[in-house]
Formats: sequence, structure tokens, C-alpha cells
Amino acid sequence: MELFENKENCEIGAGDCLPQFKKIVLQELRTDSLEEFGPNLKLLPSNDQVRELQTILRDRNTTRSDFKFYADRLIRLVIEESLNQLPFSKCTITTPTGAQYNGLRYERGNCGVSIVRSGEAMEQGLRDCCRSIRIGKILVESDAETHEARVVYARFPEDIATRKVLLMYPIMSTGNTVIKAVNVLKEHNVSEENIILSNLFCTPFAAKAIVQTFPQMTILTSELHHVAPNHFGQKYFGTD
Repeated sequence: MELFENKENCEIGAGDCLPQFKKIVLQELRTDSLEEFGPNLKLLPSNDQVRELQTILRDRNTTRSDFKFYADRLIRLVIEESLNQLPFSKCTITTPTGAQYNGLRYERGNCGVSIVRSGEAMEQGLRDCCRSIRIGKILVESDAETHEARVVYARFPEDIATRKVLLMYPIMSTGNTVIKAVNVLKEHNVSEENIILSNLFCTPFAAKAIVQTFPQMTILTSELHHVAPNHFGQKYFGTD
């Protein structure tokens, strides 16, 4: 984060900042092969629209109202793609004209779990797509002295062990919070392969940590980048 802050405070021509700025440019130009993260790490298909949304959310000059508007747009795209990871079953329905149509429908038994507080920003996007879906919550806090993450609150549907779980957390820098949350889900007998992590921004470090710890869990993110926009929660909820 120090490197990121220094970049933001640099002005063109500020000689003291040039070495750090060059280092950041090299990091941004370096691409990480998805193969090293395994088949369960998936990226939201990128296009100009997605790239613009990511840029707006990273821009320190973005107003809070714009930030929330564009964050909700990106969240919706990530949630939609996350739903594509859920199991479907084939079905045949009858149209209003009496024709038969062979289609698909979600298999029953899905739920969402948000990691408080920033994960709550993704709840409405999920409800907009699945209006009756049940959503649980996990609160993970860092100890003031040891800085170790610990779970202080968890509430889930009673039958969560039988459900597919969309775990929502927008920003991952180290992966520690998500690892703690997934361990709680596993303590409630949720299988790794039944967890889909929905994420907006993830560092390669966090991705590796999570993949190595939970190789059977699916991770969907919009971007892998060495600098995560850790201001997301404060900006979204207006507490910055």
C-alpha cells in the first residue's frame, strides 16, 4: 500500500517518485498466467466496459455517488457470472402459444453469505438476480494487538450444509479474511466444492493463498492486480 499511495501523490517531473513509479508500471505490465492458480480461479470476461468500471473505482477523484453507482454495475456483472457457476438442470416448459421449449433452470439449494462489512455491498446485486435467495453473514475482525483475523459473528441458514454457497467479498489483498470465513463454513459442514467466492478485485498473493488452502473452492474475480483498492468499503458506505 505504501507504493500505491506514493504513486498517487506523485506529480510528473517529481524526481524522487520516478523509481517507485517505474516499479509500479512494471508491475502493471506484468501479467500472471491463470494456469498457475489452477482451474478453479476464474476471471470475469474482460471488455472495455469492465475495464472502465475498474478504472472509475480505482480513481481517487471519483465522487462517492459515482463510486457507488459504478460499483453496483460491476457487482452485478460479477454476480451474474457467479451464478453461471451454479448447477442447472434441463427442463421442458410450455409457452403461451402451446409450444414446447427445452430450457434450463437452477437446481434448488443455493444461498449467499456476505463477509461484513464490505461484502454487504454485494447483497443487493444478488437479490436483484435471485429475489428469494437467503443470505447469511460472517463478521471477521483483526485483533488490535496481534492483527490476527478472528471470526466474531456468523449466522447462516440452518441447512447451509446442503446448499451451494455464494460467498461475497469485494476486495482481497492477503486472503486472510476469506480463509477465516471459509473455515467457518467448513465447520458448518459446507464442502469446499460447494463454495463459490464472488470477488471484484484480488491480488495474485491472495489468489495463491486461497487456492492453496482451498483447492476445491471456485473463485470468481473481475481482476488480478498487485494493488487492491482497499478504500472500497469506506468509499461505498460513505465512511471515508
